[in-house]
Amino acid sequence: MRKTLTFIGNGSMATAMASKLKEHYLIEVVGRNLANLDTFEAAVDTDVEKHLLGGFDITGKTVLLCVKPGNIAEVGEKLAGTAEALYSVLAGTTLDTLKRHIQARGCVRTMPNLAASVGKSMTTLTGDRHLEAEAVALFGAIGMSLWVGSEKELDIATALAGSGPAYLALIAEALTDGAVKQGLRRDDAMTLMRGLFAGFGELIQTQHPALLKDGVMSPGGTTAAGYAALEKAGVRHGCIDAIAAAFARTKLS
Repeated sequence: MRKTLTFIGNGSMATAMASKLKEHYLIEVVGRNLANLDTFEAAVDTDVEKHLLGGFDITGKTVLLCVKPGNIAEVGEKLAGTAEALYSVLAGTTLDTLKRHIQARGCVRTMPNLAASVGKSMTTLTGDRHLEAEAVALFGAIGMSLWVGSEKELDIATALAGSGPAYLALIAEALTDGAVKQGLRRDDAMTLMRGLFAGFGELIQTQHPALLKDGVMSPGGTTAAGYAALEKAGVRHGCIDAIAAAFARTKLS
């Protein structure tokens, strides 16, 4: 018999995760509005057990907390019992805060990313060590998962893998715009960009970025000219500063 996962919250991340996890688990969802829960069920495209939040008993359940960070106190007040395991996707919300508001025998902070909806998330995890194996397996169902040893490391990982899709989207859009500026049709530029990212995604799994760069850059060639322009524009430092700014923001959440 398949295990049941209980989603508290029915937003975009919960929907993305449930859409993939339904292949391995039964899904139930808890929220404030039955119409929104119906929308969640339709988006996940499987039978979902639906419950309203007020007084819902989480005793013995494996709970995935997917609400807005600012709502944790309100949500915690409306839950009863003690969960077997609590997995939170709330950015910047510490284990101490989670445990203060929601009772659970074990607690894990997680940070999946947008690619969860296509089973390609890069999820970082940390928390009570007795849940490590279960956590890695659970979030491995929606992509790659990595357990780290501290909340500081998870917050840094959030800045990289959690926010990373937005950074890569900016680069993808900018490169496409550059090709259009030089005279390429927009549709063709988009096709080339998508092919570029698909191929690069495979290559980067087994090769160091510096070696990939060196393999493409011939002396005095087109790649060397373009690479020099990126360095002149400060792209490398911009990326490093983006991680620093995002990490700093996690500490203010």
